[in-house]
Amino acid sequence: QVQLVESGGGLVQAGGSLRLSCAASGLTFSLEAMGWFRQAPGKEREFVAAISWSYGSTDYADSVKGRFTISRINAKDTVYLQMNSLKPEDTAVYYCAADRTRWGANEYDVWGQGTQVTVSS
Repeated sequence: QVQLVESGGGLVQAGGSLRLSCAASGLTFSLEAMGWFRQAPGKEREFVAAISWSYGSTDYADSVKGRFTISRINAKDTVYLQMNSLKPEDTAVYYCAADRTRWGANEYDVWGQGTQVTVSS
């Protein structure tokens, strides 16, 4: 099994930056893609960004393109989400997730516990 633990959330003013981390443990050789998702109060969970574990290909939601960057360090089994130019509408609980099928399948079946990001105006 794979376990995921997020860290790095917090409170930041609009225009500021935060970096989220997601550490994977367990059967990490099974990872094909890692993704970040977020859920704001009263809203559905939405996709933020994803990265291919083997090749580093990336994908972003339109709402974060040019502001957020997803990256990974395979040797550390860790994926990061650098968030710049944060807006109040970025406020949400951010979740890390793992897809063990293939890049682009969007079959995330392992989830972290989430980390709160709050952006004040």
